[in-house]
Amino acid sequence: MRRIYLDNNATTPLAPEVFEAMKPYLLEDYGNASSIHWFGQRAKNAVEKARQQVAKLLGARPGEVIFTSGGTESDNAAIFGIIQAARVPDPHLITSAIEHHAVLHTAQALEKRGVSVTYVRVGSDGVIDPEDVRRAIRPETVLISIMHANNEIGTLQPLAEIGAIALERDLYFHTDAVQAVGKIPMDVEKLGVDLLSLSAHKLNGPKGVGAMYIRKGTSLRPLLYGGHHERDRRPGTENVPGIVGLGMAAELAATHLDEYGQAVAALRDRLEQGILELVPQVRVNGDPEHRLPNTSNLVFDYVEGEGFVIAMDLKGFACSTGAACSSGSVEPSHVLSAIGLTPDQARSSIRFSLGRYTTPEDIDATLATLPAAVERLRAISPRYKPVGAGG
Repeated sequence: MRRIYLDNNATTPLAPEVFEAMKPYLLEDYGNASSIHWFGQRAKNAVEKARQQVAKLLGARPGEVIFTSGGTESDNAAIFGIIQAARVPDPHLITSAIEHHAVLHTAQALEKRGVSVTYVRVGSDGVIDPEDVRRAIRPETVLISIMHANNEIGTLQPLAEIGAIALERDLYFHTDAVQAVGKIPMDVEKLGVDLLSLSAHKLNGPKGVGAMYIRKGTSLRPLLYGGHHERDRRPGTENVPGIVGLGMAAELAATHLDEYGQAVAALRDRLEQGILELVPQVRVNGDPEHRLPNTSNLVFDYVEGEGFVIAMDLKGFACSTGAACSSGSVEPSHVLSAIGLTPDQARSSIRFSLGRYTTPEDIDATLATLPAAVERLRAISPRYKPVGAGG
C-alpha cells in the first residue's frame, strides 16, 4: 500500500541532506564539544557552525542562539526563566488561550506557585487583537508569551504589533515559533521578540533537539543547573549529531523558503478547494488568509474525527484531529473551543498539514479517497441529514 503523509505539523520526515550531515557525528566525530583535544574541537566547531545556520534563519546573531532538547524545553526555559528572574514581588504573565500545552501547562504550573496569568482570548478567526494584549498589561507584568503560528489551525498572530507594545511598555516578549520556523520568513528584529522557541523535527530535522533565541541582555534564570555549556544558559553535554542536524535543516529551510512556501500553499489550496467542492457541509477553521502555507483545518459536520483518521489510515493516508500530543484525549481541542466551535464541531474537525515532500499526486489521491470515507461515516451517524433532505 502506498502511504501518504499529511501530518507534518506533528512531525516531518528527516531530510536526506540532514541525515548525511549528521552521520559523521554519530560515528567517527564523536567528541565532547567541551573537550579541548582534537576530537572535542571537531565537535565544538560543528556546534558553532550549526549555531550560525540557525541564527541566519532567524535574523539573529549566533551568540543569541542556544541549543535545547526541543520546543517544550525552550518554552519552559523562556517562561520560567523570565518569571524567576523578575525583580517584582508578584510577577504577571500574559499569554493566549490557544497556546501549545508546552506554554499553557507552564503557565498553569506558575499559577500554582502564586504567579498571576492572563489568558488573552482570540476571535472566531483564531487571531489575537493586539489591543487586548495592551489592555491586559499591569504594573507587575514582566512577560508576554504569544505563539507565532498555531499548530492546529495554522493561524498567524500579529507578532510585530504585539512586539511594539511590549517594547513600548519595556516588557519581555517570547514567542513559541515551533510551527512557524522554516515555513515562513523569520526575523526576530522585525517581530520585536526577546525570546523565541523552535524545534528541529518540525522543519525536517531530527527529533530531540531544538533551540532558543535569547536577545542579548535578556535576564533569564536557567531552567537546569550543571556545567557551563551554552554560555551558562543550558548545562549538559551537547547533542552534537542532533545540533548538526538542526543546523543543516535550518540551512535548507533558509535556502528554499520562498520556493517551499509557494509550492506547499498551492497544494494546500488544491486540497482544500477540492474537498469543499466534493464534500458538502464542510467549513474551514481559522483565518483562511493569515495562516501557515501548509495547514488546513476543516470541520466535517456529522463526522467523528477519530473515526475519520482511522478510516483514512486504513487506506494509507495520515492526517490528524488536532495536536499530536493531545491524541487520545476525550476533551475537545482547546484551540477549536477557543474560536467558538461546539464540542461536536471540534470533534468533527480534521487537520491536514502538508510538507516539503508532499506531491500533487498525493493531493489527487487524497481527493479520490476522502469523499467516500466521509460518506460512510455520515451514514452511521444518527443525526446526519443530507443537504436538502426533508423532515
